[in-house]
Amino acid sequence: MTPAEQYNGKRILIWGYGREGKSTEAFLKTHASPACIDIFEGKRDGFREDAYDVVFKSPGIVMEEDHPKFTSQTQVFLEHFRDRVIGVTGTKGKSTTSSMLYHVLSRLSGRKTLLVGNIGKPCLDDFDEIDAETIVVYEMSCHQLAHLTVSPHIAVFLNLFEEQLEYNHTKERYFDAKKRITLFQTPGDWFYAGSGVPGIPTAAHTVLIDREKVRHAALSIPGDHNSYNAAFAVRIAADHYGICEDAAYDALRSFEGLPHRLRYIGTKQGIRFYDDSISTIPGATIEALKAVPGAKTVLIGGMDRGISYELLESFIPAHPEFRYILMYETGKRIAASLPALPYVYTVGDLEEAVQKAFEVTPAGTACVLSPAAASYGYFRNFEERGDVFKELVFR
Repeated sequence: MTPAEQYNGKRILIWGYGREGKSTEAFLKTHASPACIDIFEGKRDGFREDAYDVVFKSPGIVMEEDHPKFTSQTQVFLEHFRDRVIGVTGTKGKSTTSSMLYHVLSRLSGRKTLLVGNIGKPCLDDFDEIDAETIVVYEMSCHQLAHLTVSPHIAVFLNLFEEQLEYNHTKERYFDAKKRITLFQTPGDWFYAGSGVPGIPTAAHTVLIDREKVRHAALSIPGDHNSYNAAFAVRIAADHYGICEDAAYDALRSFEGLPHRLRYIGTKQGIRFYDDSISTIPGATIEALKAVPGAKTVLIGGMDRGISYELLESFIPAHPEFRYILMYETGKRIAASLPALPYVYTVGDLEEAVQKAFEVTPAGTACVLSPAAASYGYFRNFEERGDVFKELVFR
C-alpha cells in the first residue's frame, strides 16, 4: 500500500514537533493528500483522539499501551521496507555499531547504503531514495522500538544495561521496548544477540556474539568494547553481503569514531583530554578508563535518574591508581557512599571539575570526561556537555 493509499483523506495528528515531527509533516504533504494535518505538543489528554484517524507519535513521548490508531515513522518505514533494514539497538554502542556497518557496507557491498534513525536522520527523509537493492542501517532507540508491530529483516541487540528509567520507569519495561526489534521477525530473518542480552522468543535465525571471544580489531578508536562493536559489523557483512572478514576489518581501520565517544580532543599542560560525554551508565565509565592509554583522571556525574551506581562504588575503592572527580547530583550520591579517599574529589559542576583535573592530573597522562549519568538538567544533551568540556579545557 502506498502512502497515498494509506493517508489520502485521513485526519492526521502529529504528536510532537521536533526533528521527526517536522519530517513526518513534510513526508505527508509530499506523499499523500490528508484531509488535515494538525500539530500538537503536550499531554495526551490535551487532544481528542476521536477527532483523528491516525496519530503519529514522536519518539520520547510516553504512552502506556499499544493502540491501533497511533503509529510512528519507524512503524511506517518498516511496513514498507523491513526486508532491506538492518536494525541496531542496545543500551550502549548502537550508534558506533550502526556507523561501522554503514562504513563497511557503503564501501564494500557495491550497493546503495543509507544510515538513518536515532543517529540523527529521520527515516522518512530517505523514503524516495530506496530501491530493491538498497541497504538501510537503522539505529533504533527504545523510544523508536516501543509499540512497533513489525521488526527488521536483520536485527542486532548489542547489550542490555539499566538505562532510560526516566522514560521506562523499570528495566523490565525498557527491555520490553527493546525486544521488539526481534519479536515480530519471521523464519527468514536474522537476529544477532550480544553478551548479556536475555533470551527473547523469536522465529528468526539467531546468532550469538560472545564478547569474550571476538577478534581484537586494530581500530583507530580505543577500547575492547569497540572490537566487540566491530565484530557485529564484520559478521553481518560476511553473512549477508559476501564481504570477507579481513576486508571488512581493513575497511574499519579508517573508521574514526563518532563525536563525544572516547574522542581525543587535544593536549594541554601535558595532559591528554578525551571526551566520552555519551557515557550515561557506570559500566561505560569503567570501559573508558580501561580503553584510554595512560588514563589517570575521570570526571563523573550528572542528573540522577535513580539507576544503581554499585558498580562504580565498588570499582573506585579497588582502583586507587585513578583520580575521580565527582560532580552534580550523581557525583554527590556516589561520594556519599564512599569512605574518605585521598584520590576522590567532589566539586559542584563541570567547570570546577576541569579546574580540579588540571590540579591533580600528572603531565604525560590522560583525563577523561565519562560522566556515567545523563546530561539533562545541566545541558541540553550529551553533545552540548562534551562541547562545553572542550571549551573549558582549552579556553
